[in-house]
Amino acid sequence: MCHVIVTCRSMLWTILSIVVAFGELIAFMSADWLIGKSKNTEVDNRTGGQQEFNGPSLGIYGRCIKLSHVQDSRRATLCGPYAEHFNEIASGFWQATAIFLAVGISILCIVAFVSVFTMCIQSVMKKSIFNVCGLLQGIAGLFLILGLILYPAGWGSQKVVAYCGHYASAYKPGECSLGWGFYTAIGGTVMTFICAVFSAQAEIATSSDKVQEEIEEGKSLICLL
Repeated sequence: MCHVIVTCRSMLWTILSIVVAFGELIAFMSADWLIGKSKNTEVDNRTGGQQEFNGPSLGIYGRCIKLSHVQDSRRATLCGPYAEHFNEIASGFWQATAIFLAVGISILCIVAFVSVFTMCIQSVMKKSIFNVCGLLQGIAGLFLILGLILYPAGWGSQKVVAYCGHYASAYKPGECSLGWGFYTAIGGTVMTFICAVFSAQAEIATSSDKVQEEIEEGKSLICLL
């Protein structure tokens, strides 16, 4: 018989697991990891008007360029991948970062999917699904850390130098500043380890004496605060 068990701690862990997975995925896809300074005003050869490049941003495989047409005050943002193939990513360090982040995010997405079913399924092969998911989240967190450590090592690549100036080098962003994509990835990594630890509390909550008493009374839907 399937017992649907919902507690505050297990539900909170499920929600956090889903939020962390989506947060890391959005950060990975974002082009706002490095934000460059505004460039000089230039003449648009097609229209004859002046345009200004404002705060170009660069991600692991994508980039955004904001164009401002000075004469008519129009603004346009052009975003897209600068690397159509994996070997076109700016540097070997960023390629390694992409691999580590992709593996970590894949694990987090799997855990997020499984977490939805923990209300009904609490164990697999006599092992707590919460403990297994917590272990996977810890492993995912390690992959994310490796990716984030390697990422600044690629700041000396030609692509970054073109955006951030000649002072850019490994672990020195030059004239660029860090964007929300990088900070979101860091925050998501911290939250990943918090979820891994909190999974133990979700396990304790769903296997407490109160839950066992409700099961013995024959209830199939158990909700505890």
